[in-house]
Amino acid sequence: MATGRNHRPATRSRGIPEATVARLPLYLRALTALSERSVPTVSSEELAAAAGVNSAKLRKDFSYLGSYGTRGVGYDVEYLVYQISRELGLTQDWPVAIVGIGNLGAALANYGGFASRGFRVAALIDADPAMTGTPVAGIPVQHADELDRIISENGVSIGVITTPPGAAQQVCDRLVAAGVTSILNFAPTVLSVPDGVDVRKVDLSIELQILAFHEQRKAGEDGAEAAADPAAPPVRATTTGRKGPDGDMPAVMPA
Repeated sequence: MATGRNHRPATRSRGIPEATVARLPLYLRALTALSERSVPTVSSEELAAAAGVNSAKLRKDFSYLGSYGTRGVGYDVEYLVYQISRELGLTQDWPVAIVGIGNLGAALANYGGFASRGFRVAALIDADPAMTGTPVAGIPVQHADELDRIISENGVSIGVITTPPGAAQQVCDRLVAAGVTSILNFAPTVLSVPDGVDVRKVDLSIELQILAFHEQRKAGEDGAEAAADPAAPPVRATTTGRKGPDGDMPAVMPA
C-alpha cells in the first residue's frame, strides 16, 4: 500500500495556481453529487453554479488540468471526478493521525466521509493516560509518548491537531520531527513550521466572526430601509445597562 510519505501531488509540478487547487475540492464535491445521480455530462455554467464560482473561472481552472469539455455537450462527469481526484492525490490511501481526542477529535474520528474521499484514520493519539486503549470509532487511542513510533509504523504524512491551544505547537513540532509533512490544525493558535511542511488552519471562531459581519451588515441594510420608510416610527436614543468608557452606552430604539 502506498503511504504517500514522499509523494507530493502533481499539482505543484504542473504549476497549477494555489487558488485553483483550493477550488478543486468544490468542483469534486459538486461532481460527486452529479455522479451519484447518474448525470453523464454537465455544462460549465451548471457546474459553476453548483460549486459557487463563475463559469469563466471554472473553465480557466479546468484548462490547467487539460480538460476543456466538448462544445454543445459539456464535461464528462465521471472523467472529471477521476481527473480531479488524481490531481488532489485522492486515488491513493492517505493515512491520517488525529492528536487530541476530546470532543472534536472524537467527532472527527467518527466522521464517515474520510474513507470515500481518499483518507483513512490510521491512529488516534492523546496525552491523557486514562484515554489509552479506549476505542473511539473502533480505533484504540494510543498515548502521546508513542507518537514517533505510531507515525512511523502507520506511514502517516498528514496529522490533524485537535488539542488545546497551549499544547498545539509542541504537538506540531513532534509530528514534524516524526516525518509528518502536512498538518490540519483545529487548535485556535498559529503554528510555526519549517519549509516543506504545509499547514491548513480551521478556525471556527473566525468563520463565525465573518458570518457575524454579514449579519450586522444585513441588519444595517434593514435599518436603512426602515429609516427611508415614511411610515416607520421615529427612533430615540435610550441607555442600556452596559457601561462604556464614557458611561452608559446608548442604544437606538423605536420611540
